[in-house]
Amino acid sequence: MTKGKTKWKEFLEVVSTLQWALTFLLLGVACTLLMVYLMFTSLWPLPTLYFIWQVIDWQTPERGGRKQQHTTFVRNWRVWEHLRDFFPVKLVKTAELNPNKNYVVGIHPHGIMSAGAFTCFSTEEYLMFAGLLPVSKPSLVHLLTKRGKGNAVVIVIGGAAESLASAPGVNTVVMRQRKGFVRVALEFGADLVPVYSFGENELFKQVILSEGSIGLKLQVLFKKIVGFAPCLFVGEHMAILPYRKPVTTVVGSPISVPKPFSPTEEEVDHYHRLYMEALTKLFHEHKVSCGLSESHQLQII
Repeated sequence: MTKGKTKWKEFLEVVSTLQWALTFLLLGVACTLLMVYLMFTSLWPLPTLYFIWQVIDWQTPERGGRKQQHTTFVRNWRVWEHLRDFFPVKLVKTAELNPNKNYVVGIHPHGIMSAGAFTCFSTEEYLMFAGLLPVSKPSLVHLLTKRGKGNAVVIVIGGAAESLASAPGVNTVVMRQRKGFVRVALEFGADLVPVYSFGENELFKQVILSEGSIGLKLQVLFKKIVGFAPCLFVGEHMAILPYRKPVTTVVGSPISVPKPFSPTEEEVDHYHRLYMEALTKLFHEHKVSCGLSESHQLQII
């Protein structure tokens, strides 16, 4: 048992983490299969009504979700505290963020624990409950303009593709061709903030398939069809729970966007390049203090 923690505290941490891991792995599939099964039983009106509700409620995720869900999230913060304590998270700020400005925050890398899940049926409700929203342009526009100033959106830029490169000792981010977040930031005058979470790739051991292999091709095809990457990973305790490794999230200095404007491709490329340079600098300045060796490099693909 970890020093300073009771058995009950450690039990709650394990249960909270197991719930999140099983949700990521099984909830989307289970909900889909359940709805299909119910369609062929006497309870067929239930999935039919829910499908109609989904169509009526289609725009809710792109309009900030539900207010009551955010309230419920705050009320149940202890569950998320146990999840956070399972692998201790430390936040390091390198600069203060002006509360009168808007921000587009990019977080790297995209580890397996955040690799995504089915966004259908009740999974969508669950993700909104957790404070997650789609990274579509309408969703970002709503979040950046709903209060005038002081808005911020956090985007996992690497997405599902980056999760396939997640493994202990690997520092790879996928963003060289991903410029949409930069364009949105420029259009709405939001400063760009790079963030790197050291230790996130240590939470699971992933089986990395060789380039050109049939397995990798199937992973990529599955990702394109379903929307998340079927990572082959191993953890502790039944191989499902993540390893108890500390995660240190370092927030970099904002890249100033003077005012909203309609950017050209050259301007988007310029700020995208500034962002990559800032992320690389942030990585190298903090890698040793966050547990990596001086020889570790950041690969941007």
